[in-house]
Amino acid sequence: MSRFRINSSDIHTHYTQELAEFTEKLRYEEIPEEVRERAKNMVMQTIGVSLGAKGLPLAEKAVKIGKSCGTGEPEATLWMDGSKVSMTSAAFCNSTLADALDWEDCSWTGHPSASVIPCAWAAAEGYHKSGKELLAAVVAGYEVYQRVAMAVQPPKGWDIMKGWGLTSWQIFAGVTPAAKLLGLNAEQINQAFGFGVLCCPIPSNLHHITMSDAYHFEHGLRSKDGILCAMIAKAGVDNYQDCFDDTYTFDYHMTPEPKPEWYTKDLGKRWLTMEILIKHWPANMWLQTPIELASVLKERHQIQPENIQEIILDPPTAGRMYFSKEGFNSLTQAQFSAPFMLATYLLDSVPGPSWFDEARLTDPRILELAEKVHGGPKKPDILGDCFKNFQEGKFPVKTLTIRMKDGSVYSETMDCHPGHPRNMMTNQEFADRFRIEAAPALSQDRIDKAVKALVNLEDCEDISEISPLFTSNK
Repeated sequence: MSRFRINSSDIHTHYTQELAEFTEKLRYEEIPEEVRERAKNMVMQTIGVSLGAKGLPLAEKAVKIGKSCGTGEPEATLWMDGSKVSMTSAAFCNSTLADALDWEDCSWTGHPSASVIPCAWAAAEGYHKSGKELLAAVVAGYEVYQRVAMAVQPPKGWDIMKGWGLTSWQIFAGVTPAAKLLGLNAEQINQAFGFGVLCCPIPSNLHHITMSDAYHFEHGLRSKDGILCAMIAKAGVDNYQDCFDDTYTFDYHMTPEPKPEWYTKDLGKRWLTMEILIKHWPANMWLQTPIELASVLKERHQIQPENIQEIILDPPTAGRMYFSKEGFNSLTQAQFSAPFMLATYLLDSVPGPSWFDEARLTDPRILELAEKVHGGPKKPDILGDCFKNFQEGKFPVKTLTIRMKDGSVYSETMDCHPGHPRNMMTNQEFADRFRIEAAPALSQDRIDKAVKALVNLEDCEDISEISPLFTSNK
C-alpha cells in the first residue's frame, strides 16, 4: 500500500501507526485478566441497557430506521427487534439504543461503550468471530478511543457551551473495533483512522441548547460511520494515513491546546478500560451520586414520597437543576434534571423505560415532588471542572438531605457511587443489574440464558450463535 505524502519531511512522530499496530496485534491472551473481565461486564451492561429501552418512542424510531437502510454487507442483528440487517444498520440502531436511557457508561471523555460494543458486536457477528476476538476488539476500542479523546480535551476553564466534542471523537470508539474485527492490517487500520477524522464532526453543543433526543442518535451516526470507515480501508482506498501525526489534520481543529503525547501514552501498560465509569442508574453521569443517595435514604428510612417536605442537594451541579412547572419537553431534558430524576426514583424505585414514558414528563405527582428539590448553600459544581477532576481521580462529593413533614431530617453524603472505577460493581452485581435492565424486553428464561452466555462470552465460538438471545420475547 502506498504512503504518498506531499510534506512527508514534516512528519516526525508515528502516533497513528503505533495505535494501528497496537490494534492489529492485541490478542485476548495478552490482555490482563481483570481487563478482560471488565470488558466482558461492559458488554453485558451495554446490551442490557439497550434492551431496557424497549417501549420508548425513540427506540422504536431507531429500529425502524435500522431496518430501512443498508444492504449487501454481512448481516448483524438488531438488538431487541431481532431483525437481520447490514452491519452498518445494526451499529446505527444498537448504538442509539445503547445511549437511549443514558445508562451505559461515562468516561471523562464521553460514552465509548455506546459505539465500542455495538460496532464490535455487529462486526463480530457479521464475520463470525469468537467471543475472545470480540473482547480483544472491545479492549482495543476503549484503549484507542480514550487516548485519542484525551489528546484533544479542552483546556481547564474552557467554556463548555462553546462546544465539547464528545460525539466528535466518538467515531474512534467505532472505527477501532470494527477495523480489528474486519481483519485489517496495521497499514489499513492507519487508513481507517484517517477516514475517522474525515467523519469527525465539528464540536457542537446544540444538544445542550435544545435538549433534543437527537443527541442519542448522534452516537448511532458515529457508529455507522465507524463501520464504514473500516470497510473503506478494507476495500483498499489509501493515501489517507498518519492522521494523528500531521499538525493540521485533527487535533489542531479540536482544541487550542492539543496534547499529542496522549495518543500513545502508556499504551499497553496503563489500561484505560479500567478507568471508565459504569452508570448505576438511567440518568446523566452527574446525577448518579444524588440518585444513589436517594436510594440509600429511601431504603434505610422507609421514606414515603407523600410525606416529604423538601429535598436538598448540596452542592448542586450547574446545568443539572432544571425544573419547569409545565413539565419536561424530552427524554434528554428529564435525564439531565436532578429534580426530575430524584422525584422519579422516589416515586418508582425500579429503573427502566417507564421512568421516561411520555406521560411521566408532565406527571403532576412527579412535578409536585420535583419542585421540592433545591440546591444547598455550597457553590454549584461546574461541569468542566467535574470532568477535569474525574481525570485526576477525584469525584464530586454530594450530600442529599430529605426533610419530612413530621420534622424528621435524613441526610447522607457520598462521592463515588457504585460503578465508579474506585467503587466498581462486582461480577454478580453486573449480572443482577442486567436482569433489571433487560426485563422490559426479555422473559425470565431468556434473561437467564443471556446472562449465562455473556458471563461465559470467552467460550463462544461464533457471536452470531448467541445474538438471538437479545431479541425481545415479551
